[in-house]
Amino acid sequence: MKEIFLKFKGSKTVLEAEVINPNVFAGKKLSEIENLTVYHGNRRAKLGEFFDVEGSTSEDARELRIVVEGDLEKVKRIGENMSEGEILIKGNAGMHTGDFMSGGRIVVEGNVASFCATEMKGGEFIVKGDAGDYLGSAYRGNWIGMQGGLIVVEGNVGRESCAHMSGGKAIIRGTAGDFAGVHMRKGTIIIEGKANRAGAQMIGGTIVILTNVDPLPSFELVGEESDIEVDGERFSGTFLKYIGDKAELRAKGTLYIRK
Repeated sequence: MKEIFLKFKGSKTVLEAEVINPNVFAGKKLSEIENLTVYHGNRRAKLGEFFDVEGSTSEDARELRIVVEGDLEKVKRIGENMSEGEILIKGNAGMHTGDFMSGGRIVVEGNVASFCATEMKGGEFIVKGDAGDYLGSAYRGNWIGMQGGLIVVEGNVGRESCAHMSGGKAIIRGTAGDFAGVHMRKGTIIIEGKANRAGAQMIGGTIVILTNVDPLPSFELVGEESDIEVDGERFSGTFLKYIGDKAELRAKGTLYIRK
C-alpha cells in the first residue's frame, strides 16, 4: 500500500478540507495534491499552504493510505464521501470527519468533534479517544442516519450518538451521553459503559448495554436471557430484555441491559 503523509502546519481559523480523501488523491502527483482547493475561513486556499505533503501516490484509491499528523480540531470534513482506501489521523480531528463515507477505513488516534461519520453508509470509522455529540447521526432536518458500516469508539461519546440509525453497527467502549440511538430504526449499538435514556423513540434495531442502568419507563420488560448473541457478538451473563420504545406505536426495537 502506498502512503501519503500530511503534516499540519496549523491554522487559527477553521479549515474545510474534504479533499483529504483517497478517492481525491488517487492518480495525482504530489504537486497536484498540494494545489487542491481547501476553504480557509471565507477564502479559497491551497492544501499545501497548511500541510507539508510527502510520500508515494497511487492510481488506485484502494491501495492508498493517507497519514495526517497534527492537532486537527479546526480541520473539518476529512474523509468526507470517501469510498476506498485508508486515512490515519495522528491527533484529534474536527467536525464532519468521515461524513457520508461508504467504504474504506478511517482511524483517529485522538478525539473527534461533534457530527462525525454523519449518515455513514459503509466502511470503518475507528476512534481511539472520545467522540463528541451526534456521532453517526443524521444531519439536522434529515430522518436517516447511519445506514451501514462499523463505528468503534474506545472512549466516551456525547449526546444523541447514532440518532435515526438505519443500519450498521456502533460499539462504544466507554459511556454514552443522553439519547444514544434516539429514533433508531435498524442496526446495532453496543455500549459497554453507562447510557442514559438510550433508545428513546426507537422503533427497530437492537441496543445492548453492558452495565446495569434504568431504561426509559416506556420500554416493556419481556423477560431474561443468558449469554446472548447479537450481530455476531457474544455477551456472557444475564440480560433483561425490553421491547420499545412503546411511546411509538410501531415500536419493535430491542434493548438488552445486563442484570
